[in-house]
Amino acid sequence: MTLPRLVAVCAVWGVFWGAWSALLPAVQTQVGAATADLGLALAGVPVGAIPAMALTGRLVRGRERAALAASTALFAVAVAGIGFVTTPAALGLALVGLGATSGALDIALNTATGRAERESGRRLFQPVHAAFPVAVIVAAPATGLARSLGYGPAQVLAVIAVLVLACAVFALGLSLGRGVQPVGESRPKGAWRHAAVLGGLAAGALVIENSVEQWSVLLLEDHRAAPTLLASAAPAVYMGALTAGRLGAQAMPRVGLRTLYLLAGFGGGGGIALAGLAPAAWLSLVGFGLTGLALGPLVPAMLSKAAVGDEDGTLVSAVSTISYAGFVVSPLLVAGLSAAFSLPVALALLGLLAVPLLGGYLTERSR
Repeated sequence: MTLPRLVAVCAVWGVFWGAWSALLPAVQTQVGAATADLGLALAGVPVGAIPAMALTGRLVRGRERAALAASTALFAVAVAGIGFVTTPAALGLALVGLGATSGALDIALNTATGRAERESGRRLFQPVHAAFPVAVIVAAPATGLARSLGYGPAQVLAVIAVLVLACAVFALGLSLGRGVQPVGESRPKGAWRHAAVLGGLAAGALVIENSVEQWSVLLLEDHRAAPTLLASAAPAVYMGALTAGRLGAQAMPRVGLRTLYLLAGFGGGGGIALAGLAPAAWLSLVGFGLTGLALGPLVPAMLSKAAVGDEDGTLVSAVSTISYAGFVVSPLLVAGLSAAFSLPVALALLGLLAVPLLGGYLTERSR
């Protein structure tokens, strides 16, 4: 029952973030925030997440099951709390708490998955991480439907919080060992340096992922004259391809990290460049799909690589925390490139972030 419990936690985490994008307009109205105020409040998420991820990485060692259950329960409380805020300042504080608990959940989930992989000898990161984009695809339109039926943020978030809390209880049944296992000679030489490299490469991939989620609809509507329905399909196309890539990598165990570097470097970089520069909306959608398919399996494979010999979860935590920088940097990077050039060119230029992955391919060859 280990895999279903990990998948359930990752899925319900994705349910919130999928619903959140659809709830933002209603939340903005609820707190009476101007666009600038909302942007400032949303900055609370990374402000809370980064220190929480670093702290959780220290506390989780040897307590993976308890840490995952506790962080998931705290995330449920943070989710429910957003439904009760009435001012922009209160929203900002609530989002700091949300970011902290989400960051803690991220670290706890990855370290628990890494320990489960080591103890079971099974590959688990790909199917666990595949649950997130599937949940996002389902939750976003479901939340839109709930809003159209008259349900407000507090009601939607309360339902999600109950689901998250149920998964926290479910996580208590994880079959994991207790205590920190002795690292001894099992940790590969140069493991810390390797973890830093993995985290940096993963951050570049996550910059691209976050950019597709935030800017793809705007690209198609404003620069490709796509109808609203077609444009709004862009994130779902990307997430669907992301899921297919992860499940495909799971079904083909002979496809190792080295091959995934190559696919991500060419397919991810080429896909986002195609999406940005394509003259037609449908061709941009093809580009987004190719990007998701190529990049999807990479980060879970990196985490799985970091988990090898990482008996105390330190390296998995390091890769997770470093890679999160991609989400923080992405909005500012795309905004700056768009101001200097244009949004299509900005997205195409993100393809350069995939070039270092080809270096990862060459480095991995000698391992």
